[in-house]
Amino acid sequence: MVFGGLSTPTVVAFSPDGRVFVGEKSGIIKVFDNLSDPTPTIFADLRTNVYDYWDRGLLGMALDPSFPAKPYVYVLYTRDAVIGGAAPLWSDDCPTPPGPVFGAGCQASGRLSRLQASGNQMVGSEQVLVDDWCQQFPSHSVGTVSFGADGALYAGAGDGASFAFADWGSGDNPCGDPPNEGGALRAQDLRTGGDPVGLDGSIIRVNPDTGDAVPSNPLSGSADLNARRVIAYGMRNPFRFTTRPGTGELWVADVGWNDVEEINRIPSATDAMVENFGWPCYEGPGHQPGYDAAALGICENLYASPGSVAAPYYSYSHNEQVVASEPCSTDAGSAITGPAFYGGGNYPADYQGALFFGDYVRNCIWAMFPGPNGLPNPATRVTFRAHAAGPVDIKIGPGGDLFYVDIQGGTIRRIQFSG
Repeated sequence: MVFGGLSTPTVVAFSPDGRVFVGEKSGIIKVFDNLSDPTPTIFADLRTNVYDYWDRGLLGMALDPSFPAKPYVYVLYTRDAVIGGAAPLWSDDCPTPPGPVFGAGCQASGRLSRLQASGNQMVGSEQVLVDDWCQQFPSHSVGTVSFGADGALYAGAGDGASFAFADWGSGDNPCGDPPNEGGALRAQDLRTGGDPVGLDGSIIRVNPDTGDAVPSNPLSGSADLNARRVIAYGMRNPFRFTTRPGTGELWVADVGWNDVEEINRIPSATDAMVENFGWPCYEGPGHQPGYDAAALGICENLYASPGSVAAPYYSYSHNEQVVASEPCSTDAGSAITGPAFYGGGNYPADYQGALFFGDYVRNCIWAMFPGPNGLPNPATRVTFRAHAAGPVDIKIGPGGDLFYVDIQGGTIRRIQFSG
């Protein structure tokens, strides 16, 4: 354990000057001077705006690549307000009615912002870059904000639909979607023309100074401002993603529904392709049974177009072990997290270039070693750490070691190699 006594931590970020920033789900951001500092300073308090309920809260945070010379901290959180509205709306609750699972839900939005640091304190006001992501139900909300090797800022969010049933917006529709285009189908919004494009179930690429789409984005010529931002879509909950070092590839841990967890690969964030990973028409490599049975036009058109959906790079079902005979239980379900690439340090040489990923429900972390082409080889999976309580964020930190955020125990933990 490196740090303890935290309140529902969700994300960690390491500064080149040794400081460690920790985001808590409520909207508090703390900063430690170094790995030996037992008493953090509160860098920022965003609790008034942050909607801390179920899967909602402050879930993403990143430092500028040139930090602290460029003293900016980027945050991604569920906002306790409708898009453009005043906060707070629900005050970290979701009463029944409207209820968190059925009916109208407790509508909220997502916000990507930039904060300026002066020492260990936020100065000035929050600069809002993107205020969007209409979300009806409080599950699979926002996720990661991260810089790519190209200096662009990337952010992702889930579909904001209900997990209790196949939700295509057939009932209450607070997000104003056209018939049979709401709920989880908001993840396919880029393929529909009945309303402006939303950002649910997508990954966006924006200018870190303005939040506008980067001119080299695939759809930068679109008349729709959100379409310009999107580089990939069709994901249920791309909760965590990272860039493979030395490349422009994005690797995405997409949390599934009832059946399958996915690792998705975006080969290039700057090419002309906008990848569609198929949710909710697909879950894993196959059709999603609940949405397939509904015979929805959006899905039927997708099924009739072979090759139009990008298959997962690797996936595992909720009833199978990632590594045979390991102690990681499948009894309670699954929720994939990570990923992170090992870039060198004290670990054995086999780990060079390995992909780490974890599961918040199974309390485990795995490694996938690279093949001859340098890409992770799914056939080389090993159980890296069993009984890793509640890993919701996995990062490579100082010394090249793997660090993970334990949301259950309120700790930041480090895995070192001791021989």
